[in-house]
Amino acid sequence: MEVTGTSEVLKGYDRASELKAFDESKAGVKGLVDAGVSIVPQMFIKPPNHDLRNCNPQLTTPVIDLHGLDSDPVRRKEIVEMVREASETWGFFSVVNHGIPESVLEEMMDGTRRFHELDNEVKKEFYTRDPMSNVIYTSNFDLYVDKSADWRDTLYCLMAPHPLHPQELPAICRDIMMEYKEHMMRLGHKLLELMSEGLELNLNHLKDMDCGEGLAILCHYYPACPQPELTMGTTNHSDNDFLTILLQDQIGGLQILHHDQWVDVHPVPGALVINLGDLMQLITNDKFKSVEHRVLANRRGPRVSVASFFSTFHLPLPKLYGPIMELLSEENPPKYRETTVRDYVIYFRSKGLDGTSALSHYKL
Repeated sequence: MEVTGTSEVLKGYDRASELKAFDESKAGVKGLVDAGVSIVPQMFIKPPNHDLRNCNPQLTTPVIDLHGLDSDPVRRKEIVEMVREASETWGFFSVVNHGIPESVLEEMMDGTRRFHELDNEVKKEFYTRDPMSNVIYTSNFDLYVDKSADWRDTLYCLMAPHPLHPQELPAICRDIMMEYKEHMMRLGHKLLELMSEGLELNLNHLKDMDCGEGLAILCHYYPACPQPELTMGTTNHSDNDFLTILLQDQIGGLQILHHDQWVDVHPVPGALVINLGDLMQLITNDKFKSVEHRVLANRRGPRVSVASFFSTFHLPLPKLYGPIMELLSEENPPKYRETTVRDYVIYFRSKGLDGTSALSHYKL
């Protein structure tokens, strides 16, 4: 069947067969590009006018300098206040002087490229749709749920709470993944301390709730797209974790929704992008925000990013999370029912990236 690369659904189009053939190829979006595709296949095409909200080029997300955080008490208070304000109003901010060497960031990006640009016969060994696997190479976790697929391939590695044996990781990026994990755990715990202080809680409060116990590293690869206006790199969504730390290259395309307007998150050399997830909004009873964001498809590419998600995901842990008691009062009663991380993630995956928040399912 010839695909015309338009937003109109072709008569007699068999979506199920196209999805099945794409999935069984185990080659991802990169496989399509390598095969010379010049038009976007129908399975990736978004509905016409799927999001007409404007992008506001005048707005920029906050950038917070962490210099002096551990050596200057006055500076630390200033940083806590900036993190609190950004968490309440934006749900997104970037950090510089975070203590991670630029060489580590560059090698993590290079390792991501090396994996995704491996021969497909090698990558196929890691291809699976089993969410319980520690290492997953796939394209679109919600391929069979969403109405249209995204122009993106992903390597997912669950690095904590249970130590991942290095031999489980792809050899081509194994060493840097193990090193990067240690840097992410340290920075993530530091950010949780700042957020705890911003909530006027003990600095270890969020860590003691195990918000930083689990860590998954997702290595995204967005190939150049021949018709970027027809699809998305990542459909708008909010994250299903407590906290995400994002390393992105200089191509750009990440946008967040702020006051019903899309705002570009411009790449800043050496910076890491921080965003709060749904579970953080739930436990802070809406004080901190988990906001929608998306990645535009682009004729330039590949775009590469590495997202570190603080969550235990599908692990069957019994701990329940609800609004923190110390933040509640008669004037601020709980807005959400309790949930385990696993139940939240299962619900999130079942609905896919459909542009709606999974949080509404847990509203009281």
